Amino acid sequence: MTRASTSARPPGRPRSGVNAVVFAATLSTVAELGYARATVDRIAAAAGVAKTTIYRRWPSKGELIVDCLLDAFGPIPLEGAGRAELMSSAVRWIAAKIGEAGVGDAFAGVFSDAVSDPALREVLSTRLQDRYRLALQDALGEPENRVLFFIDVVVGTLLHRLGMTGEPMVDADVAALVEMVLPHFADGADPT
Repeated sequence: MTRASTSARPPGRPRSGVNAVVFAATLSTVAELGYARATVDRIAAAAGVAKTTIYRRWPSKGELIVDCLLDAFGPIPLEGAGRAELMSSAVRWIAAKIGEAGVGDAFAGVFSDAVSDPALREVLSTRLQDRYRLALQDALGEPENRVLFFIDVVVGTLLHRLGMTGEPMVDADVAALVEMVLPHFADGADPT
């Protein structure tokens, strides 16, 4: 008599890798259709998952986008010996990330939605911005208000360019942005 083998895996679709598949589908859908037309229905179809699979993990499109951006950005690579090099690497890193397919559109779209949605604004602030603000504060030894202003100036400029032209900022303009921003922050002078 042979023993029937029992599986330790529950019935249904395997769950590992769902986030990665959904994040890839989110960015490709946003890149193809734009943020507004990249609905949860379309993202689910592109990912090959049920819409309920997405809503079980993310209660809203905005929260999905925030987690997708966290995945796309990863940790901030603060490279360099001094403050100027650290800040320059941060500016160049975020400019490159915003230039990736779907990432800039997703960031600009969720940012725009957050203007009139306080709950989304809180998610964007606490889950996305705070992660990078704290890393910069730690690396630079700067107070929160100065780091927030640095983020506002850099990210605001990059998203404004994307919104006005539909294209990410070119390398020469990123270099000019670095040159403009560093004198106000890298020496530690308080702009207020």
